[in-house]
Amino acid sequence: MTRIGFHASHEQISPRQLLADVQHAERAGFQMAMCSDHLFPWSARQGHSGYAWSWLGAALATTELPLGCVSAPGQRYHPAVHAQKIATLGQMFPGRFWVALGSGENVNEHVTGEAWPRKDQRVLRLEESVDVIRRLLAGEEVSHEGRITVDRARVWERADPAPLLVGPAVSVESAARVAGWADGLVTINQPFATLRELLAAYRDAGGRGRTSLQVHLSWAPTQEDAERIAVEQWRSNVFSEPVNWDTATTEGFDVASEHVGVDVVREGVRISSDLGQHREWLAEYAELGFDDLYLHHVGQEQAAFVDAFAEEVLPALR
Repeated sequence: MTRIGFHASHEQISPRQLLADVQHAERAGFQMAMCSDHLFPWSARQGHSGYAWSWLGAALATTELPLGCVSAPGQRYHPAVHAQKIATLGQMFPGRFWVALGSGENVNEHVTGEAWPRKDQRVLRLEESVDVIRRLLAGEEVSHEGRITVDRARVWERADPAPLLVGPAVSVESAARVAGWADGLVTINQPFATLRELLAAYRDAGGRGRTSLQVHLSWAPTQEDAERIAVEQWRSNVFSEPVNWDTATTEGFDVASEHVGVDVVREGVRISSDLGQHREWLAEYAELGFDDLYLHHVGQEQAAFVDAFAEEVLPALR
């Protein structure tokens, strides 16, 4: 049976409020949660960017939910530091923490002053980082020279079980590639045909573990408000690569999205004031074969969404 989780968007909500939101989601019946890991928001209108790893410790300590995070090793985070963070949370909260390791976005990584690599080089850097992190989590002393450099690193805290290292993928090609190393798959809502092909590519390439879908949605009591929220908060997030990966600043995303309207936003956000329509959409995603759905209401106020979906949507999906 498909599980339903809550997505905590650090770019949009202060960490204090987001902690209250995830606690609210647990009380309302959401079964798990995941979060983003950003240094910058996608838009000045979003206006937040708390440190995900501090927040994760608080969220894990004050709920019983399994929690995951999408994060990028290799530039802003050295993989040895990443491994230490992962192991610490895994040791404190056994079996409840996972991390999806991606190749990153320039908007978050440019602060190091290093050149932003081409996509193919970022993928190779990610794969080197994953190998280093997995070996460190296993207790090895690791030295490595390549796209990243590691000198006699060791993580002394061991997590048992080791946290899952999940592969984030948006394209079919990426889903097949991460299948070679990932303990599971996470992606975002796209056309059903694309998602079906993406799932098949992951499994056909030997991909193991649970498959998860982060569903961007906008709900409000009126259709006008649902559309307004989606356009205001998520129009900077509609771009495909290379714009989404290579744009270096929040201001750049705001300029690029200045004239984006609701019809374009609909391509990536499920917008409706009708809870029955949201039930249908989510049921269709579950029927595709996803094990977990993480619901991301793209508004900054989460309470009404959590309560409405807990009453009218979650029971039907279960």
